[in-house]
Amino acid sequence: MNLRRLETFYWAARLGSFTAAAERLNATQSTVSMRIQELEREFGVPLFDRSQRSARVTATGRELVQYASQLLYITSEMRDRISAADTIPGVLRIGVAEVISITWLPRLIRNIHQRYPKIRIELIEELTKELTSRLEQGLLDLILAPGRVPGYQFNAVPLGTVQFAWMASPALGVPDREITARELQKFPVIALSRDSYHHTSIEDWFRAGDAKCQRIDTCKSTNVAASLAASGLGVTLLPVRCYTDELKSGRLQIIRVAPEYGPIEFTATCSTDGFERTARHVARMAQDVSDFEDIPVSPIATDQESTAHL
Repeated sequence: MNLRRLETFYWAARLGSFTAAAERLNATQSTVSMRIQELEREFGVPLFDRSQRSARVTATGRELVQYASQLLYITSEMRDRISAADTIPGVLRIGVAEVISITWLPRLIRNIHQRYPKIRIELIEELTKELTSRLEQGLLDLILAPGRVPGYQFNAVPLGTVQFAWMASPALGVPDREITARELQKFPVIALSRDSYHHTSIEDWFRAGDAKCQRIDTCKSTNVAASLAASGLGVTLLPVRCYTDELKSGRLQIIRVAPEYGPIEFTATCSTDGFERTARHVARMAQDVSDFEDIPVSPIATDQESTAHL
């Protein structure tokens, strides 16, 4: 029995599309169709209902998905335990948030290539919501991003926290004293896209201060937000460590606010039911490489308190 055909069938069934399976496997759609047709001839039964637009599996196909899942898991475990790391081939798809891209990501990539020289890496830099969606669909093996992906099917490895602060150009005229959310709401705000973690965090902060932004301009890049803020076009929330040069030169200044904006946790997240154990190893490598601040843990925190943030 051809393992490649079973793997192709599994991803087409899971993703609900031959096109998505082709993207996941770095193959053409015609190759995916051919492999599945060969598997159907081998078993002598249809595995997909081709009267539907989506790749909907038949009852027999659903049964085969369970067997294929077990076989692929065992194969992955065998390769992981028996093979030397420098002989493991494949493609590792990693989704990355911008803050990580502009800090310690190069060190992680270098370490991955040293340990797994035959693995090819595909990096996708997107907003957190888009990365999470791709991970849920099986189009990414691992994401390095702020927050935690909800659901028991995901495993999150903590990478530490990053301190964010409100910043603006001195020319904008924000008072040089501690101000409240109600005072800051009078100034234009620059945020990442509306469905981003950044945008949601900003809205939550204002809401907690019984305030609401009067105007929010959006973009898809932290660096773009910083550039707009430095030009006097509004206030924005930025990772302090990434803009020390702008702060030293006076192009940006930190706005003192009450309550202070707390640090944001970052995690390396992969699927618990994924076959690529390499992704789990790389998540731990990311934890070792990360130079973000350690997450403070209270010695008296109860289990209930510890899990409340997951």
